[in-house]
Amino acid sequence: MEDYNKIIESLGIKFVKSNNIKVSHPFSIKDYEETENTILILKKGIVRFGKDNELLKEGHALFIPAMRYTPLSFGEVDDRSPELSLEEFSYKQTEYFKTNPEDISGVPVADFTSIVFETKVFDTVNFFTALDIPAFTLENSKVNSTIYDIVKEQETRLEGNQRVVKLKTELLVVEVIRHILQKRLFVEQMATNSTYFKDPRLIKLFKYIKDNLGGELTNKTLSDVADVSEDYVGQYFKTLTGINPQDYIEYQRMEYAVKLLRTTKMSIRDIGRACGYKDTAYFCRRFKMMYGIPAGKMRKRETLMNI
Repeated sequence: MEDYNKIIESLGIKFVKSNNIKVSHPFSIKDYEETENTILILKKGIVRFGKDNELLKEGHALFIPAMRYTPLSFGEVDDRSPELSLEEFSYKQTEYFKTNPEDISGVPVADFTSIVFETKVFDTVNFFTALDIPAFTLENSKVNSTIYDIVKEQETRLEGNQRVVKLKTELLVVEVIRHILQKRLFVEQMATNSTYFKDPRLIKLFKYIKDNLGGELTNKTLSDVADVSEDYVGQYFKTLTGINPQDYIEYQRMEYAVKLLRTTKMSIRDIGRACGYKDTAYFCRRFKMMYGIPAGKMRKRETLMNI
């Protein structure tokens, strides 16, 4: 219990977006992925998720960890229903997702509320991504009511509403973690993948990588930071995290690139260089390989669930 309290205290939690969405007609996304955590509450209609096409019950919430590929379908999908890739959906999302009730004729095939939020250990590592857990359902009235409170607060625009949203988002994350622990979900992943948050050398590496994404991050550099040998640093990092350091560094660079695309007017070339890529063409290839869409297209949207 004390270990999880320490982890929760170390979390940097940030609200990103929320929305009420109605889906106009049936379709599926074969490789949905978001750069931050997403929770959607199905109010009415049909939503299925995962490789087993699991049905999300009305009134239940679906939690999708950041960077977790999750097939999604909306409505009664059949052979005639479009099956879109993530890139295809990014271009066509306004055809399917409607935020204005006047923009949809007839009964929507799915009606849901979504929230997108960031949860990072020491503002560095995506907590739920690092746990390596799949998308899962939440039958939890506290989670639902907290999400509805956040959406309502966003709509009021009263004084101090952003402070309230921040506090409510922190409460939401705590309720999700409590739900996982109380329901004993993903016991093995939680026991194995949360342990490395307690290793001070690894936390030091995480912080150094975050602060130097535009520089040279070779294994030699990392070994000096962690005070281990160059030959051992890769094994050390992978043993604790399940991923080799260079793959982790690329993930962090791409995540930083997404942030710059969404929050600045920097050119693609300058963003690539700020993220440690001297070759712009290589940066663009790697970006599309990771996110399924070109970097320029990412700049034009905030999140797939928020149009």
